[in-house]
Amino acid sequence: MEIARPSDVTEETWLLDVREDDEWAAGHPPNAVHIPMSGLLPHVAEVPKDRDVVVVCKVGGRSAQVTAYLLQQGWTTVRNLDGGVVSWVAAGRDLVSENGAPPTVL
Repeated sequence: MEIARPSDVTEETWLLDVREDDEWAAGHPPNAVHIPMSGLLPHVAEVPKDRDVVVVCKVGGRSAQVTAYLLQQGWTTVRNLDGGVVSWVAAGRDLVSENGAPPTVL
């Protein structure tokens, strides 16, 4: 499985955040798309096969599982974000929140 680093994520990357609703609301990368891992199957067709996809969770475990699943299902340009949102923040990348509070990682 290929990994991505925060610096690999560009505006063209389809960044899939698979964390749960409360984690997403507290803080997430600005251009991410939210599909929780627990609800992925009904929405898997929304994940594009024709562009770079990077999957992210808090530290990389859940996103690694989702990345492996997508690869098994025929996606070819999907990578796991190494270190998750924790590494995203450590790399100085922005977060936004959905609840009006300063963004944070849960």
